Amino acid sequence: MRDLTLRAITPADVPGLARLNDDAVPAVNALGIDGLTGHLPDCDLAVVAQDEDGDGDVLGFVLAVAPGSAYASENYRWFSTHVPGSLYVDRIVVHPAAHGRGVGRALYAAVDARARELGLGVVTCEVNLEPPNPESLAFHARLGFRRVGEQATKRGSVVVALLSRDVG
Repeated sequence: MRDLTLRAITPADVPGLARLNDDAVPAVNALGIDGLTGHLPDCDLAVVAQDEDGDGDVLGFVLAVAPGSAYASENYRWFSTHVPGSLYVDRIVVHPAAHGRGVGRALYAAVDARARELGLGVVTCEVNLEPPNPESLAFHARLGFRRVGEQATKRGSVVVALLSRDVG
């Protein structure tokens, strides 16, 4: 995407990113400002995509967790056991108005770059099967992710496809 800037998330970004995240439920779990603030220290990569064409609107963000974190996510723990040594994408959220504009691909390019910096050859993530998120499954398939597992989380209320791909 032309005129797209990626930069580290700052504390000033948190209220807007929490709204963007929570508006994306059920594709991601709600965090609110406090949850996002509390989660950021677990993240090895926390990047926002910003549109430089106009007023610098935030178009999306990605949070990724490196191996060895104390992060308590069920999915992170699964990957730590079954695909150790991977950079785990906890969430990637793109504003609906920016879908199809290359924002997600640019955010994943940042994930791949960070994985290479850390000497990691694999990126992992999960996508909801229940409630269904077919758009995200298709997007991740286009990026070369393959299903390596499936699990029920949140006391069985959510079922996810566990996805992995080699760093390009």
